[in-house]
Amino acid sequence: MTKITSFFTELMRRYLPDPFVFAILLTILTMALAIAVEGRMPLMTTVDWGKGFWSLLAFTTQMAVILAMGFALAGAPLVERLLDRIVTRVSTPRQAIIVATLVGCIGSYLNWGFGLVIGGIMAKKLARNVKGVHYPLIIAAAYSGFTMYGLGLSATIPVLISTKGHAFEGKMGIVPLTQTIFSAPILTASLAVLVLLPLLNAAMHPKAGEPVTEIDPAIDGDEKNSSASADLLGDNTLASKLNHSRLLSLAIGVLGMLYVGQHFLQGGTLDLNLINFFILFLGILLLGTPIHYVEKLNEGIKTVGGIILQFPFYAGIMAIMAASGLVGPISEMFVHISTPATLPFWGLISSFVINFFAPSGGGHWVIQGPFMIDAAASMGASMAQTSMSVMLGNAWNDLVQPFWILPALALSRLKLKDIMGYTVVSMFLVGAIYITVILAWPHV
Repeated sequence: MTKITSFFTELMRRYLPDPFVFAILLTILTMALAIAVEGRMPLMTTVDWGKGFWSLLAFTTQMAVILAMGFALAGAPLVERLLDRIVTRVSTPRQAIIVATLVGCIGSYLNWGFGLVIGGIMAKKLARNVKGVHYPLIIAAAYSGFTMYGLGLSATIPVLISTKGHAFEGKMGIVPLTQTIFSAPILTASLAVLVLLPLLNAAMHPKAGEPVTEIDPAIDGDEKNSSASADLLGDNTLASKLNHSRLLSLAIGVLGMLYVGQHFLQGGTLDLNLINFFILFLGILLLGTPIHYVEKLNEGIKTVGGIILQFPFYAGIMAIMAASGLVGPISEMFVHISTPATLPFWGLISSFVINFFAPSGGGHWVIQGPFMIDAAASMGASMAQTSMSVMLGNAWNDLVQPFWILPALALSRLKLKDIMGYTVVSMFLVGAIYITVILAWPHV
């Protein structure tokens, strides 16, 4: 295991550029493919890119909000105490790796935004308190749990197609969650990832006597100074009393929770805006005072800079693929060699490839979904299995797609090349699990 891990970490160190550079290179590659494969004129391709660049601005904002507010919620005293209690029970580096992976997995299963930040926060706590933990690995281990989002409660595609009025309802109808994320094969895949991924990550930890990179104490010092500075600003003025008022936070927090309850009582559905609304007001309640929430949110905003910068580039890439029809040849290549039983498998593989260019479950589904739905309808294949194959391919590829690692890099202050080698190894295990489940599912 040490040789395998060393090979991939050294490979990433030598050749993997910064995530922003990766996004630029993908943009150029997509333009070249649209021109060479689809015969799109260069000027028209540039126009497609420019028109689509800001097309997902609302979704970009939603993603940034859920990450920043998820960070604030994860830093609430109640959550901090829970995490600290777990940390005190961990004594060895391999135990720390396992716990960080589990927290990332469970958090991402519940909600992808919360999982992205809670795993990184837990990993840093463990790195501070458990001597001998290899810091790049524990950050990578926590991030690897993000793949569970594709199996969980906020999995974009299954949640979308279970909602009345979704874009493809006319072609595929409503697919209930009992046929997707709550089906026996997907629950089995969730359990397999939850058990095997932490064990694999622990096995990658350097052995006794091998070099270990521990967390830089300067990171702790900067964060403690930052969190302590605001406490010095308190005084007895009316403004200060309002800033530190628990009553105000309680009042607005309860109002927010009442709205969420009323929303569901009236038959409302769960969407990203409601998730953000819930996380916001739950965070306000748990952090106790308005000023404490603002302070913690300001810390969280540091984790979303890369998202705000890079997602418009991916929106532009998706616009090129949609306008040129470039996704068609990729999907059709796999569809042509498929049977009703193997269509989900090839859907998984093609989704893995496409996710490099479209690392958003919703945007990904918009460009690949129509091909997969038409193929499933013509072959009589399962719509649920075909849809989940696209979702799992998306979640599988996220282990090596640099875009979603950005919050982990911001939290840890590491470089992409420091952790990607470990997630590549995790990708092989997760891929084996997803492929096995997808191949077995039609026969269950």
